[in-house]
Amino acid sequence: MPATGTPPLAWFILIFLSLIWGTSFILIKKGLEIYTADELGALRITIACLCLLPFALKNLTSIPQRFWKWIAFSGFIGNLIPAFLFAFAETELASGLAGVLNSLTALFTLIIGAIFFQQRITSLRVAGIIIGIVGTAVLIFSGGAEENSGNALYGVLVVIATIMYGGSLNIIKHKMAGLNALAMASLCLLCVGPFAFTYLFTTQAFSKLAHTPGAWEALGYIALLAAFSTAIGLVLYNKLIHMTTTLFASSSTYLMPIVALLWGVLDGETIHLYHYGGMFIILLGVFIVNRAK
Repeated sequence: MPATGTPPLAWFILIFLSLIWGTSFILIKKGLEIYTADELGALRITIACLCLLPFALKNLTSIPQRFWKWIAFSGFIGNLIPAFLFAFAETELASGLAGVLNSLTALFTLIIGAIFFQQRITSLRVAGIIIGIVGTAVLIFSGGAEENSGNALYGVLVVIATIMYGGSLNIIKHKMAGLNALAMASLCLLCVGPFAFTYLFTTQAFSKLAHTPGAWEALGYIALLAAFSTAIGLVLYNKLIHMTTTLFASSSTYLMPIVALLWGVLDGETIHLYHYGGMFIILLGVFIVNRAK
């Protein structure tokens, strides 16, 4: 992470993103009290797309053709698919633990950058990656047999989502440099929003709004998730990526797990000692990766 030369606005965005993204996991949990995981994922992307739709339409004809394949690809791997993966993961995995596992994004950002975008990777950063992976194993494979199997299966869904986040982050940095952050975010969501909206008609989401008690309240949580964590968060994240480096942008993973765990504890989730141990090991790995030269 750059120690000097980073503008104050970048630090403000980083902290704000950590707070709203750290809160996103408890919002997912609240939405899942009424809606199924696929309904929540589809609602999240649909609402986020609608939030930025005016900006997408405004910029629709101004984007050079060469960017469109990357915009669409980033929309799918950075928004649509992870929205479903996190929702399915939190049907069994505590929201706080999902937030901790999300910190692996920083590690996969580096790995994908080194493999596909010729970013330099040092032996110390390799050590940080290995430490992070060990921490992940501790977090999702520790505990009793019943809890172990649940954590492992659903924790892997979060890991897959963080791999996709790492890929999307590198694409934004290396393939879409120069694009306005708001235009990029709105068009990424425009590419995937229609898929999510169409999918909703195959679910019971609309029926629940009409007939299920608490459905509108749960939709409110999902709307907050979509507006802040997805729509506004995506715009700010895109801006942060272009203002700084991919590693600095992914450093929101320092504060995000703490926010997610605090919300989880306040909501009555049980966090065991080995969970804290796994979190410490993961964050140590992320710290080494970000500080290594």
